[in-house]
Amino acid sequence: MTNPQPDPPSPQPLDASGSPSVLSDAPVLAHLVRDGFVESVHRAAVVVTAADGSVARTWGRGDEPVFPRSANKPIQALAMVRAGLRLEPRLLALACSSHSGEPFHQAAAAEILAGAGLDLDALQNTPSLPIDADEHDRWVREGLAPEAIAQNCSGKHAAMLATCVRNGWDTTTYRDPAHPLQVAIAEAIADLAGEPVAATATDGCGAPVMAISLAGLARAFGRLAAAGDRTAEMEVADAMRSHPDYVGGTGRDVTELMAAIPGLVAKDGAESVYAVGLADGRGVALKVVDGTARAKPVILAAVLRTLGVRSAALDQLEDSPVLGHGERVGALVAVGI
Repeated sequence: MTNPQPDPPSPQPLDASGSPSVLSDAPVLAHLVRDGFVESVHRAAVVVTAADGSVARTWGRGDEPVFPRSANKPIQALAMVRAGLRLEPRLLALACSSHSGEPFHQAAAAEILAGAGLDLDALQNTPSLPIDADEHDRWVREGLAPEAIAQNCSGKHAAMLATCVRNGWDTTTYRDPAHPLQVAIAEAIADLAGEPVAATATDGCGAPVMAISLAGLARAFGRLAAAGDRTAEMEVADAMRSHPDYVGGTGRDVTELMAAIPGLVAKDGAESVYAVGLADGRGVALKVVDGTARAKPVILAAVLRTLGVRSAALDQLEDSPVLGHGERVGALVAVGI
């Protein structure tokens, strides 16, 4: 009879440098409770930065790089403004967006292109159906094919193209990480985050996505939200705050959050990332380890409450019922915050 061998250790997620990542030891910060029984859990890492950019509090690790995904968009837009992009506030808000593809979103993306002397064929983001449920259903009923203009990143891509036209840069290679536009974006991300870009990959829309730590992401959003007058940072933040419907869309929590809380700047990202800047310069960044979106608004609301934020919008973020036969039998709740 052979002696049983111990199970091999589970591999830890590694970052681009080969070191254990922020995902490897994240704490459980949300429970899905059904009739009093914990059915599922979500691990997450959260960082809060102070007004001076220092790390004030963490849940889990916040010092290793993650891909912020679309939470980087306001910083990408900042780079474009610094490079000379001039858009009215609602169009600049769309440049920061993961919009729902409602008709006014699509029209605004087309307007950005037209202002640069370009048409829809210039867009290189991934064709998609709109996110907005009503518009999505209409496209399906009418047999419309996925289009780049309807995809949630079309505002960002339209603004990237407009920035290229403004500077005389090539518009056919704007997604190349070595393109002057993407170099400028990397510099802006490093500047605002207070740390260098750790890795570059391809985002879902085809543009580069650049990794920074959650601490860097929180710091960047705090700086955006508290930026002084006549700065490019304030131009971006004010555009988002004055037109939150262009940043998300009807019924989107990122839109409701900015509309309800004065001075707040927020942006969600794929793989369950959220970043928030408060008017006093504090920042919050979080990532749910499993990448599913359902826990991030619940965790974010709990963190914002610890920071003294009070708003009915947080009640809406936290409202995540669990149903049984159509009846509420539990909820997804934050724990350990």
